[in-house]
Amino acid sequence: MKSTLVKKAVTENPVHELIRSRWSARSFSDKPIAQADLDTIFEAASWAFSAMNAQPWEYVYAHRSDTEAFEKLWNCLMPGNQPWAKNAAVLVVSLVKKKFENGNLNAAALHDVGAANAQLSLQATALGIHTHPMGGFDKKAVIELMNLDPTEVEPVLIFALGYLDAAEKLEEPFQSRELTGRSRNPVEEFAEQL
Repeated sequence: MKSTLVKKAVTENPVHELIRSRWSARSFSDKPIAQADLDTIFEAASWAFSAMNAQPWEYVYAHRSDTEAFEKLWNCLMPGNQPWAKNAAVLVVSLVKKKFENGNLNAAALHDVGAANAQLSLQATALGIHTHPMGGFDKKAVIELMNLDPTEVEPVLIFALGYLDAAEKLEEPFQSRELTGRSRNPVEEFAEQL
């Protein structure tokens, strides 16, 4: 019998339920994401902190129902992500604007886009939508597809978004990865008091 997976993080400390529930799924159902929900997800991203309130993020997306646009983004993915990402309801490219409006380099831009991406993921989780951020994509292909000036704007990652489906529908090695438990390094390994 097929069943959707619940992979809540087992934590040592009382971490918020929303954070414990966020994980990078690969098995997506064919249910589309309503534009209103997608707009809410992007608005959540917009409220991330950013140096000088520069908000150096941009998002370009395609719904799976828009076959041509979706396929263009899907073709930018590395072969290891394509087999399962083809079932996502939406593909989203996260972009970073590298400079402030005055032309000076924004050294905090990638950090700030990371914060926006985290808020995007958490808002999606709150709506029952899973996200899977992927660094495995052809950056040059995205730059060409979107006609970007890489001195100004650069792709950071591509998200797959969708509603969860049964892990059993995935091929290997993706099914095993979907079923594998979650883990993180203990707090004492990366946080210490000065």
